[in-house]
Amino acid sequence: MAARTGAVPGSFMSEPARKEAGGEGVMEEDRTTFEALGAAFIEGQLSRRELLRRSAVIGASASALSLLASLGLSSPAGAQDKPKRGGTLVIAKESELDILDPHSAGGWVTWRVSKQMHEGLIDEDLTQADVPYPKLIPKLATSWDISKDSLTYTFKLRKGVKFHDGTPFDAAAVKYNIDRCAAKDAPQFYPRANAYTTWIWQFLKEVKTPDEGTVQIVLREPYGDFLRQLVQGGGGAAVFISPTALKKYGNEGIAEHPTGTGPFRFVERVRGEKVVIERNQNYWGTQPYLDRIIDRPMPEPAARMTALQAGEVDMVYVPHPDGIADLKSKGFRLEQGPAPHVWYFAFNLRDKNYQDIRVRRAINMAIDREGMAKQLLKGTAVAARGLQAPCCPSYDPNFKDYPYDPAQAKKLMAEAGFANGFDTVWQTSVDGSGQLIPVPMAEWIQRDLAKIGIRMKLRTYEWITYIGYWIKGMDDASNKVGSQQMSWGMTSDYWIDIVTNSSHIAPQGGAGQNGGYYTGADAMLNAARGEMDERKRAALYRKVNQKIKEDAPAVAIINDLAPIMMSPKVKGFVHAPEEWYDMTTVWLG
Repeated sequence: MAARTGAVPGSFMSEPARKEAGGEGVMEEDRTTFEALGAAFIEGQLSRRELLRRSAVIGASASALSLLASLGLSSPAGAQDKPKRGGTLVIAKESELDILDPHSAGGWVTWRVSKQMHEGLIDEDLTQADVPYPKLIPKLATSWDISKDSLTYTFKLRKGVKFHDGTPFDAAAVKYNIDRCAAKDAPQFYPRANAYTTWIWQFLKEVKTPDEGTVQIVLREPYGDFLRQLVQGGGGAAVFISPTALKKYGNEGIAEHPTGTGPFRFVERVRGEKVVIERNQNYWGTQPYLDRIIDRPMPEPAARMTALQAGEVDMVYVPHPDGIADLKSKGFRLEQGPAPHVWYFAFNLRDKNYQDIRVRRAINMAIDREGMAKQLLKGTAVAARGLQAPCCPSYDPNFKDYPYDPAQAKKLMAEAGFANGFDTVWQTSVDGSGQLIPVPMAEWIQRDLAKIGIRMKLRTYEWITYIGYWIKGMDDASNKVGSQQMSWGMTSDYWIDIVTNSSHIAPQGGAGQNGGYYTGADAMLNAARGEMDERKRAALYRKVNQKIKEDAPAVAIINDLAPIMMSPKVKGFVHAPEEWYDMTTVWLG
């Protein structure tokens, strides 16, 4: 279903006006209204609850409910059933996992597993789907307070919590973990953890532990999104590992022995085959229903779909768009909805081909995003609107991005002195976290760019190798390209700073997330970062998004709806507006 603009449908046609499009089919007028409602929901203009209410007003016929299910927007199946304990859930993932060190790993594929084993001071409530973005809730801290100068965050820790190896969780454990990531003079300091968590701890001054149940995190300057950064994952996370385990296995070895406080604990990993976790019988909170979860890497979408149909797995991330309808006809369920995801290419602004703003704007106008969402991705994604990802306070569902206009794009290319185009290399992965079907998507773009004279050579890598190149920046000696792709986003407004502020440009031989060397929005980004009022901060970030559109250092292509196909026996799954999920609510019927 393509993204649409305009008012949310609020009035409905009279009963006589409704005529059946065909025998048992959905009324054609109803179908149009349902699709408009679905588009409004996906774009953040309508809550899931309001979507279902308005759908009921039209008429909750069997055919109407079937249409809602086809959009992946129906109420979770089995929500009224009584949960039962036991069983093993098998999940097919889109790529091999990174290391299981949550401070030092990249990608949502890995974090979806590591999160079940590790916890932070606070968390997001992922038990609610009917929200624009998840609310913050206590986790290993029961409460927190922010000083008047916005520099000191005081957390009261939960009592009686133990790591999986029996080590008590206390203030000393919190400080030990933060020092591992941020204190370069600490014996446990790990440069890789520092690189992956830099945007969390970059303004850290010190960590104080007044007593074993209290931690004070003191910052050098106000950081408006600090609390939201504490709950992010997929690129280094502010969660806690047993200090005993870290000392025993070391900074490198802990990746093979993950030891957190979470509701599931590590059992084994066979690289290329599986990661197994099991219920933590000594968990301080509500026990999960499942006995075990087995995550299996299956980079080929067709293999994942076949495994689901054969009963070898129970859930499939990133189902191939071409196979969804067939599986749904056989009783499998599709869950999808808004997620903090943007699939984009950033330009190398040190490459002479991309230094003229007219070229960058031309590329933005040359790519048919709507066509890609409808025809290639079959409604499992929508055309992106600006670089800021959905599901954060500053996201604007009505943001006007560049229109698809190849004729105007060719005109801009000629004005920039590239009437005959140019040769260039763009790169992406062949699989990976949030990557959807990256090669066919890049080939779609390749065909669109050829129409305005840009001859793009595509370079591809498997996911983990690709991340290693991506994080070095596009002018690194090992990574000279004109543009590189990433799929990312956060429920924190600050994400747009991470990928566009010059402070995140990789130093020579180092790591950074602004791989295209853009510097044009620094002053605006810095002002937004220091604003402590969420509403005012969101307004500032909306202005940043507009500035980035105008400067065009990147081209935002797609917002994924995070589709997941699952067996009808999977119950209790909540598709929250996030890229990872609370697996404690899941059970098997």
